[in-house]
Amino acid sequence: MVECNGSTTLCAVIGNPITHTLSPCMHNAAYAATGLNYMYVAFATTDLQAAVAGMKGLRIRGFSVTIPHKIEIMRYLDEVAPLAQRIGAVNTVTNDNGILHGTNTDGYGALHALEALESLCGKSVVILGAGGAARAIAFTIAHERNLRRLVLVGRNPDKVDSLVRDLSRDSGTPIVSTTFARDALREAFAEADIIINTTPVGMTPNIAETPAPGDFFSERHLVFDTIYNPAKTRLLLEAERRAARILNGVPMFVYQGAVQFRLWTGLEPPILEMRSAVERALGTS
Repeated sequence: MVECNGSTTLCAVIGNPITHTLSPCMHNAAYAATGLNYMYVAFATTDLQAAVAGMKGLRIRGFSVTIPHKIEIMRYLDEVAPLAQRIGAVNTVTNDNGILHGTNTDGYGALHALEALESLCGKSVVILGAGGAARAIAFTIAHERNLRRLVLVGRNPDKVDSLVRDLSRDSGTPIVSTTFARDALREAFAEADIIINTTPVGMTPNIAETPAPGDFFSERHLVFDTIYNPAKTRLLLEAERRAARILNGVPMFVYQGAVQFRLWTGLEPPILEMRSAVERALGTS
């Protein structure tokens, strides 16, 4: 890591709680690999307006924004990218000489992670969940790729139906909603090529939980769980037992961070070094 001095450019992640974030180890590994005089830190943030003022006053180059601030921060930005506006959330802020630009890199992270294994064009995709991560992924893949079908699965019918309406306004992809009821889920999986879990079900410490029965999976499926701790959730373990290909949340996390790195530095991100740093921190390398 480059030694911090009076010329160091500062970036940070803001949220609350923030103690378990892996963003500093990932971004600082990238700065070290490229020889940049940058440093990335974590700020536990409860007063968002003050944090944004501090970003301008201290000339902080970039913020990663996490729970619970992804929606509220839009109020304090000068510009918000069209896709982030449609998603309704910002996870990345870039400070260009006091002008704050907001975007959302979560969906691009998921898209790049998936397409390292398989193109989404012409595929039927099922997304489990209807929260912030689901919105980011759904808007991005529906906007960037010609899907055969997109199925959104949620526990709150009003919430998931609202997301379907929002998505359908500017996408030609057939988009439908369904529930987690066993028969409905079995039917959705039977036609799916790609299944994406955006719920927290199965995350440490609740590793015995799963959002979907294992006997619904088959060798036709690519199953992507946005969770990265544990590295193999029960969902992924059961999908793997039935010969499905599996993907955890590490690549998505790295690729979304890579987009941030490019925005803040203007350089191509060192993907391998970033992923290695995350895997070392998780104890999976």
